[in-house]
Amino acid sequence: MARGVHERQGLARVAVVVRAGAAPLWWCGVFAAGVGLLVPGLTGRRIGVMAGAALFVVAGAGVAYLRRGRYTALAAGAARAGRYDVLRDRAVTVRDWRRGHRWWLLLAFAAALGSSFAVPAAGGMLLAGAGTGLRLKAAWLGRRERADDVLLWVRVDWLGPRSGAPAGKPVKAYRVTGIAAGDATPGGARRRGDVRV
Repeated sequence: MARGVHERQGLARVAVVVRAGAAPLWWCGVFAAGVGLLVPGLTGRRIGVMAGAALFVVAGAGVAYLRRGRYTALAAGAARAGRYDVLRDRAVTVRDWRRGHRWWLLLAFAAALGSSFAVPAAGGMLLAGAGTGLRLKAAWLGRRERADDVLLWVRVDWLGPRSGAPAGKPVKAYRVTGIAAGDATPGGARRRGDVRV
């Protein structure tokens, strides 16, 4: 059915959804790694930190490059947002992502702490690497948005039950607006001077 005159569709910024998990994963990882250093573990701290550094790099690179082809394809088929589309605030998108993933974050943090008894700090550094990868992916999206002079948006109802799958199977295409739309810069950061979280 064609979109009716009175149909209103919420849109969330793609880069904001990607970036929303970066800070929680980073800080959970840093805290877990710090606590893990207090435990000698089975391997000893030195081996734990070396293993953690390798995991940090692998996780960061893996998350940063994961599904880039899918993002590129969706962006290539993006249509201009309509006059009845509702652009969601950055703070709302971040809040929904964190609410949808709070138990996963708690479980990941607990697992990272528990792993310190075997390999100190490694689990925490893995989490921190994943957070860094998300920030790098959001930065890559931001560079693409600046190059194309558009902002990428995704329908809110396509983000999945945890509001965190901007390149998931339900997503058919992105929508685009001008570079000044919304309250987030290319890449998903707050606009300078915006006091909202």
